[in-house]
Amino acid sequence: MEFDTRHKPRGLKRIYFAFKHSMRGLKWLVRNESAFRQEVALLAVTLVVIFSLEIGLYEKVAMLCATLFVMFAEIINTAIEATIDRVSFEIHPLSGLAKDLGSAGVLVSIIVFLCVWGSCIYSNFWVT
Repeated sequence: MEFDTRHKPRGLKRIYFAFKHSMRGLKWLVRNESAFRQEVALLAVTLVVIFSLEIGLYEKVAMLCATLFVMFAEIINTAIEATIDRVSFEIHPLSGLAKDLGSAGVLVSIIVFLCVWGSCIYSNFWVT
């Protein structure tokens, strides 16, 4: 089966299909990726924290975005892994490098998360 580039949906139909495909991807991640399930739990914790702490709107948005950034990085990492596995299960240095780089992206996103959360918590509760 080939993708027909001449008859791609447009307008609202394209938006509908894009949303449908995105939802299918998210469902797959929740069913198959334990790291993503942990990040969904982290998102739930984030929502509880930002709605229960008396912190500023910008801090709440920053904390939510930092959490979503970790989830985004995990999605990209999983996409890289799936693509590498689609090409070949053969052990190859470039395949390993691609997977390691995807994992490094997740690590960087976690560092961003910790910096944002740490600065928000510190500035609101320990700075007088």
